Amino acid sequence: MAKRLISIIIVTVASIAGLTACDSSQDTTDNTAAITEQEVAVDAEPNSSASASNIDWSTIATAEQPVQRADYSYPFALDSQNVQDYADYFKVDNATAQHNLTIGMASNEALSKVLDQLGNSYTGHELTDGTEAKLVIHTTADMTASSYDYVFEEAFAKGLVLPIEIKPDGVKS
Repeated sequence: MAKRLISIIIVTVASIAGLTACDSSQDTTDNTAAITEQEVAVDAEPNSSASASNIDWSTIATAEQPVQRADYSYPFALDSQNVQDYADYFKVDNATAQHNLTIGMASNEALSKVLDQLGNSYTGHELTDGTEAKLVIHTTADMTASSYDYVFEEAFAKGLVLPIEIKPDGVKS
């Protein structure tokens, strides 16, 4: 039963992410420091060849301030079956599972904004699981590798942070 529930959750999240991708138009250290415009500008500077394209992170940035994970009112109860199943499956604690489920379900908010800039350079994406969940977006070699901490603005995950990594490796996932 638990495996079936996990499979349903994973398939649902993957389906939602896949639909967005097709539209071409822990007790871990909390990395929720506010991203200033200066930090965005530094991160968006090219770090490879001059012919590579960059993501303009300033157009993706929200006005939301990051919240502390421990203080957030999650839509899933810490002791809910979904959280416990995720924690067991991915070998993480319940607080990390609760956080990962929430940002995983809200990840399309950030993904759609990045896809708007990638055009034909997009090849695939994945949401990693485990102690440090992040959105990895694979692109063609014409993009510059970069990363950014996206702060959600929509109500479901408002204020939570999703690390995003651009990998110009051509991987299709």
